[in-house]
Parts: sequence; structure tokens; C-alpha cells
Amino acid sequence: MPFTPVRGTRVHYDIDGRGPGLALVHGAGGDSEKVFGNVVRHFTDTHTVIRPEFSGSGLTEDDGRALTVGLVAEQIAAAIRDATDGPVDLLGFSLGAVGAATVAAAHPELVRRLILVGGWTHSTGPRDRFYFDTWRQLLSADRELFKRFATLTGFGAAALDRFGHAGLEQSLADAWPPAGIGRQIELCGNVDIRAVLPAITAPTLVIGFGDDAMIPVEGSRALHAAIPGSRLVEIPGQGHMDWFADPSRLVELTREFITA
Repeated sequence: MPFTPVRGTRVHYDIDGRGPGLALVHGAGGDSEKVFGNVVRHFTDTHTVIRPEFSGSGLTEDDGRALTVGLVAEQIAAAIRDATDGPVDLLGFSLGAVGAATVAAAHPELVRRLILVGGWTHSTGPRDRFYFDTWRQLLSADRELFKRFATLTGFGAAALDRFGHAGLEQSLADAWPPAGIGRQIELCGNVDIRAVLPAITAPTLVIGFGDDAMIPVEGSRALHAAIPGSRLVEIPGQGHMDWFADPSRLVELTREFITA
């Protein structure tokens, strides 16, 4: 069970497979298994897959400090350095995309290719501030209502109907969210990486979801516009977390991009 120290924290990461490095970074409220547990097997035949867990998630240990994008990025970078000898293909989802983009800008020697999934550039606009403030208030007031809101905005309508009544009830029985999610939500509401994005030199694929009510597809469009030479793929009819149930399209796009 590997850990690596950085800035007063002990970062846990999972590592599987053999070959060139592929790092997968979860989002707020996620961890290495919950987000990428059904993705790893698609790459371990050709890659060493590294799944770091930043503060507030999984087994990573810290002192409960307030989170910053800089700390999350350094935790990701530390896991990459500890697990591999060369640059990796780096995929970040949601808040993990924010961290991954920051790693690529600050440490270009660590990133061969960059994939940003359901990410965004800043939270300074009225809608995003209102959204993340609602998350904070629901988490503080009623964790079950918070879970309901996260489910309703995290998945598209068609995906929720596919869950069925029993599946939705089962989701409420899940032990999620983790204890550290409050700090991650605070960070989500304070994201602004616009200044660093033009410094990214790694070939970049940006993937957005057309029906994303949690992180609207405009966030992916803004990433694409700000990162020189990037490519944008929008997946229509998909919510933010629909791919958890069926990652085949994400796997296809990722494999195509990192083997080109």
C-alpha cells in the first residue's frame, strides 16, 4: 500500500499493471476505487496505472488543513514521481481535472499527454458560486439531502431512470460522502486556474458531457479555448457521472489518444 510524503501530507496511491505510466485522478468526493475501479482493467495490460488520492479522500493522511489547487497538484505530482521513472499520460476527472491541468502547467516534464474529463477553469461566476454554496449548505444541514442533490445533478435523467427505484434507494444507503468532502467542496468553490492554462505544452484532450448539470459543458469548452492546440470532444446526452456505470466511451477516447 504505497504512500509518499509531500507538504506535510502522506499521499496514498494505488498502482497496477506494467508499462508506460497512466495516472488517473478522481474528483471531489471520489477516491481511487469509487471513480476508477471499473476503468483500471482496461489499461493494465499495456500501462502502469497510478491512482493517487488527494486530501479528503481515500487513505491519504493530512492535518485537516484547507485545500488549495496547488496542494492537490503537488500531491498528484508526488505520486507520479514516486511510482514511475518517466513522464505519464495524465487523466483528471472533475476537480481532478483542475489538479491535473495544474500539474501539466507547473511540471511539464511529468506529463506526456493530458486528458481532462468534466473539468472547468474557474468558479467565480454566479452559477458556479451558487451551486457550490448550495453543496456546502446541504452538506452542513442534511447529508441525505446532499446525497440526493448530488445524485440528481451528477447523473443525467436517463441514467437515473436506468438505476430504477431500487437502485436509487441503494445509492442513498451508500456510506458516501467521505468525511473530507467539505474541504473539497470549499476548494471547488474557489477554483481559478485560468492564468496557468496557456503554459500547458502537453498534447491535451478535453472531454465534456452535453447534459452535465454539475459541471456544465461550458467548463470543458473554456479549458479547450485556453489550452494551446488542445482537442475537444463533447459527448451528447451524458451527465457528469454517467460514465461510472459504463466507461466504454471514455476508455475508447483515452486509449485512442494515448496510443496515437
